Amino acid sequence: MAEATSAPELKRAIGPKLLLFFVVGDILGTGIYALTGNVAGKIGGALWLPFLIAFAVAFLTAFSYLELVGKYPRAAGAALYANRAFKVQFLTFMVAFAVMSSGITSASSAALAFGRTYLDAIVREFFSDTFTVSATLVAVLFIVGLGAVNFRGVSESVKANVVLTCIELSGLLIVIAIGGYAVAVGAGDASRLTQIDPAPDQSVLVAVTSATALAFFAMVGFEDSVNMAEECRDPVRIFPRAMLWGMVVAATVYVLVAIASSLLIPADELAASGSSALLRVVEVGAPGFPLWVFSLIGLFAVINSALINMLMASRLVYGMSRERIIPAVFGTVHPFRRTPWISIVFTSGVAVVLVCTTDIARLGGTTALLLLGVFTLVNIAVLVLRKDPVDHEHFRAPTWVPVLGAITCAYLASPLSGRPVDDYLIALYLLAAGLVLWVVNRVMHGKVDYDAAKLSDEPS
Repeated sequence: MAEATSAPELKRAIGPKLLLFFVVGDILGTGIYALTGNVAGKIGGALWLPFLIAFAVAFLTAFSYLELVGKYPRAAGAALYANRAFKVQFLTFMVAFAVMSSGITSASSAALAFGRTYLDAIVREFFSDTFTVSATLVAVLFIVGLGAVNFRGVSESVKANVVLTCIELSGLLIVIAIGGYAVAVGAGDASRLTQIDPAPDQSVLVAVTSATALAFFAMVGFEDSVNMAEECRDPVRIFPRAMLWGMVVAATVYVLVAIASSLLIPADELAASGSSALLRVVEVGAPGFPLWVFSLIGLFAVINSALINMLMASRLVYGMSRERIIPAVFGTVHPFRRTPWISIVFTSGVAVVLVCTTDIARLGGTTALLLLGVFTLVNIAVLVLRKDPVDHEHFRAPTWVPVLGAITCAYLASPLSGRPVDDYLIALYLLAAGLVLWVVNRVMHGKVDYDAAKLSDEPS
């Protein structure tokens, strides 16, 4: 595949600190704000354990991404790595479409968290408990609003990401501080932290792995940072440290939030709270704290996550169309706004269908399932691409790391982990839509050659 040599390079403006904030900000968001209660319902009081295991699995895969981004430091991602390793265009397409689908399911879960949890809490605070809004209608309007912003052509700089990351982080630090205060005054029940309560038809192992399979949704996002490689100063040197430390920071925050939640509230009560679990923690642990402030922070978190994911999804559809592997109409650019409006309408329409038919836990589980499948292939691609040397030094992971990463990701994506059937059905429907687009394009245009590097999940 020929490389363009005359095109100007992107400005390398990102240093190690900004990259660290980008990684942390990309991980923090909807997962922990919306799914804490659902994870508690699967495992019980040992809520911290699934988040810790999810971090360990993601950490293994991060080493694979670091090796690949060091070898190929350009704005691309899993599709490029799959194409280089396996050279099967249909597989490359399905990897790209799976990443796109994960963005839509992630944004859809954020939309439901927006309408059913944080906006609802603000409405009840400033109006009354008798004044209610339709959560589904709000979620649909939320998706439409994201589509409008996407159509307008908004793109966020990494400096804006620092501000949003601080807002998201502040909400989680509030929960941690409340838990710390509870411990200091002798409140809370530490015995809950070791309680694992499997369902009647489950073993302890399945309870842990099914909770981890869902909690993994909270750890995704780190892989998006590979798309910043071309804009980093000396990416080969700063990328490993920034990505790994960013993941450690995010995982530490998540584990502490989980511990604080379990200390203050029994697992069954957290599970019953659903996406409002963290609001319930704040309410119980700090009765005088204004819930509308935490709800507002939660709104910022889910809005940021959803916007980034919908930008990514629409640009991936646009990129696939421009490479002529799905019908060309999806590559239509608006003459005035200069944005891929057909792709925006398509991805927004899929998200609307999802928020009208699916709940937050299933959307979070499907997001994790799709990305676990992609991560399995990325870990395998690292090993395959060891036979493709490059003429510069780069990070190299110990061989056992991608091997273990592939095995653990494949296990968490499999039915053996206790993953519900609905996750597979939603993923199947989404990938089937991609297959239809692929077949239609093959009938119309036949086999085409394309540049997998353009199938990036970068929201350009």
